[in-house]
Amino acid sequence: MSVSIHPMSIVDPKAQLAEGVTIGPFCTVGPDAVLGEGVELVSHVVVAGRTTIGPRTRIFPFASIGHPPQDVKYRGEPSTLTIGADCQIREGVTMNPGTEGGRMETVVGDRCFFLANSHVGHDSRLGNNIIFSNNVMCAGHVTIGHFAILSGGCGVQQFVRIGDHAFIGGGAGVMSDVIPFGMVRDNPAHLAGLNLVGLKRRGFSREQIHELRRAYRLLFADEGTLAERVEDVASEFAEHPLIHEILDFIRQGDKGIVIPRDLALVDR
Repeated sequence: MSVSIHPMSIVDPKAQLAEGVTIGPFCTVGPDAVLGEGVELVSHVVVAGRTTIGPRTRIFPFASIGHPPQDVKYRGEPSTLTIGADCQIREGVTMNPGTEGGRMETVVGDRCFFLANSHVGHDSRLGNNIIFSNNVMCAGHVTIGHFAILSGGCGVQQFVRIGDHAFIGGGAGVMSDVIPFGMVRDNPAHLAGLNLVGLKRRGFSREQIHELRRAYRLLFADEGTLAERVEDVASEFAEHPLIHEILDFIRQGDKGIVIPRDLALVDR
């Protein structure tokens, strides 16, 4: 299985191309790029910088992958962008490497799907099986967990964390952390319950979903502070790892979390 490069593309001879790489017309691949087995650049794709693309990832026209981060503090440091295997990166997507002020790397996991014109900012870290719908704006230093879905036109502020299996509604403005399994919507975003559809699709049992819902109601009750409710829920659900995933996520954060709209006035 050989490498196929269209004669109207420019590929630096120092670029590392694995077996089965296909590069369509009008693409540009820089000297520090590493393309894994079976990667396909459909056409009009630019891969720049110290960028590594995992096996079988497919990138569509006018995607800009690995150009310098959009950060005024960037001074040319040798940061990297790593994209996992089996990703789909559609038209006009932009992804930037890291910076010295962050992790020096941007990391995208396996089997992620980026729809047209979505953006992954510098120093972000994305898990596996994530979906960015059209025009999703992911700022720098963002962390997104496995199986998260971000709907069209939503924006995620710098340093925000989004937990595993979370769902972000279209046009939402996310300025605080989103708990695992949470569903948020609107701008500014508020928590609108659990991502029940996603939980069912991922095969969580009825018992697990029932316990998550019960813990959610206690965690976002209107009595006591959030810190007090976290400890109350931890005590009541001591043997439930999914619930402790939420509680640990809350404890580890420093930006606060997105909360239900009707709780916003009483839980400050």
